[in-house]
Amino acid sequence: MVFDNASGRYCGGVTTDLGISAVAALDDALRRGMYAYIRTARRPVTRDEAAASVGISRKLAAFHLDKLVDAGLLRARYEAVGGIRKVGRAPKVYEPTETDIRVTIPERRHEVLADILMDAVLTESEGENARQAAVRVARRRGEEIGAAERARTKPGRLGAERALTLLEGLLARHGFEPGRESPTCMRLRNCPFHPLAARAPELVCGVNLALLDGVLAGLEATKVRAVLAPRQGECCVELRSS
Repeated sequence: MVFDNASGRYCGGVTTDLGISAVAALDDALRRGMYAYIRTARRPVTRDEAAASVGISRKLAAFHLDKLVDAGLLRARYEAVGGIRKVGRAPKVYEPTETDIRVTIPERRHEVLADILMDAVLTESEGENARQAAVRVARRRGEEIGAAERARTKPGRLGAERALTLLEGLLARHGFEPGRESPTCMRLRNCPFHPLAARAPELVCGVNLALLDGVLAGLEATKVRAVLAPRQGECCVELRSS
């Protein structure tokens, strides 16, 4: 499911226009929060988990979750969780539907890619091809983002785990969907440049890698490196401790 606003991942599916009911459903901050949590969980989520994610009661969460189901944003079913079968009915669980909806979850940053490519065209130097220029501009843009975050947070010397924690919030604000696979490895679940990345993966993934390299340089996160690690339905870049 793709959804453009600020936190989600690309899972494929058919692109459709977002109906009025879905827009209304996401106009509530609690629903947006639970929807984002369920999308990033990458597994069926219970009412209790969804409620805890936004700090409300299970009963109130059930009301909002059912609104999201009615709007076609989530689907629900009864399923035992954790591999443990208990007496009575299995709990109700929720997961995103496969429809590709457009509001901005996950966030799409096509304007960022367009700006990088335009700047590359305008500043391409002699002996530099268009792709090299795009990579250069992307890295510089990333350095500016990382340096601004360092100036804002003043984190001091960064080890790998602290750097990844800082990057988690920073990259989420820039249209990625960070997910820690271990204390020293972070996947980016969403590509802000999808579906353009699917049309020209070498170009767009190269720009993406350069952008994130630049962020690490600007942040002075020397213990973390960005590597190409393509995975179906996710960003092509992974951040690992070096």
